[in-house]
Amino acid sequence: MPRTGQPSTRDVEATVRAVEILDALADGGELGTSEVARRTGISPSTVSRQLGTLTRVGLVEHVTATGRYRLGVRTLRYANAVLGRLNLRDLARPHLEELVHQVGETATLSIPGEADAITVDFVPTDRYLQGVTRLGRPSVGHASSAGKVMLAFGDVITPRTRLTAFTPHTITDPTALAAEIALVRERGYAEAIEEREVGLSAIAAPVWGADAELAAVVALQGPTSRFDGAAIAAAIPLLAVCAERISVALGWHPALGN
Repeated sequence: MPRTGQPSTRDVEATVRAVEILDALADGGELGTSEVARRTGISPSTVSRQLGTLTRVGLVEHVTATGRYRLGVRTLRYANAVLGRLNLRDLARPHLEELVHQVGETATLSIPGEADAITVDFVPTDRYLQGVTRLGRPSVGHASSAGKVMLAFGDVITPRTRLTAFTPHTITDPTALAAEIALVRERGYAEAIEEREVGLSAIAAPVWGADAELAAVVALQGPTSRFDGAAIAAAIPLLAVCAERISVALGWHPALGN
């Protein structure tokens, strides 16, 4: 048979069944043979043989105390190998482009830094304001939507002293900021209306990694004259979907919580 360089389209049934069993354990945690058989539709005798093999190669562990099975530590080797080559920008880019197409405002992608979120990518619109967004620009925790997401969900301490005012709308009182960050946690997104720059409005949402920790921040921004209250309200659910899709691409699952 000639080699085409493409994967074979013929399945090896034993391999397919093994993967189905691993999927069942990933979803169910510790399971007994009968429960795996029920979830997969594979006969108990076949499940038993597969579990024995998977246990011997380290992909599954047998819990002696309960007689049940769970995923083995060897699966971490494969998971880490995949996660190690994932490029956040490459994964996020098509979702950012779709968001910009839907909303018509500039989308940004930031990653958590020591104190601020740092812009690593952005997708402009044809109405993009040059200079407002640039790569490497840090957010300001108390005055930007991405910064507020960092304060709400990242490993950052909310400031307790009076803060710098960038515009008349900047939150400078630490008590007011603490209340704002609590609101961000409650609703799952942040707003910054002319708080860092006059005439600029922005909203942001968290992106979760496979460990259910903050991996990135997705934001939308535009002129307040255009990106007003009604436009922001319409964009919020689209932003949430974008952030969730990037999270899933990074290995996050809703069952992990955040």
